[in-house]
Amino acid sequence: MMNNFDRIDFNQIFRERTKTFSIAIIKTLSSLPYSDDISIIRKQIIRSATSVAANYRAVSRARSEKEKFAKMCIVVEEIDET
Repeated sequence: MMNNFDRIDFNQIFRERTKTFSIAIIKTLSSLPYSDDISIIRKQIIRSATSVAANYRAVSRARSEKEKFAKMCIVVEEIDET
C-alpha cells in the first residue's frame, strides 16, 4: 500500500524552498539603503544564501551517500552562516 510520502519528491521541494529563500534574501537586502557597512554585510549574506541553494542542488547530484552527506554538511554550514 502506497502512503503519501511515496509520492512526494522531497528533493524537488527543498530545491524550490532553497531557491525561494535565496530570492527572498536578495529582494529584502536589495531594498536597504546604501552604506559601506551595510554593503559589506549584504554581499556576504547574499553569497551565503545563494550558496545554500547551489549546494543543495549539488546534494541531489551526489554520486554516493558519503558525498551526499558531505555536501549536505556544506548546506547546513551555509544556512547557519546566513
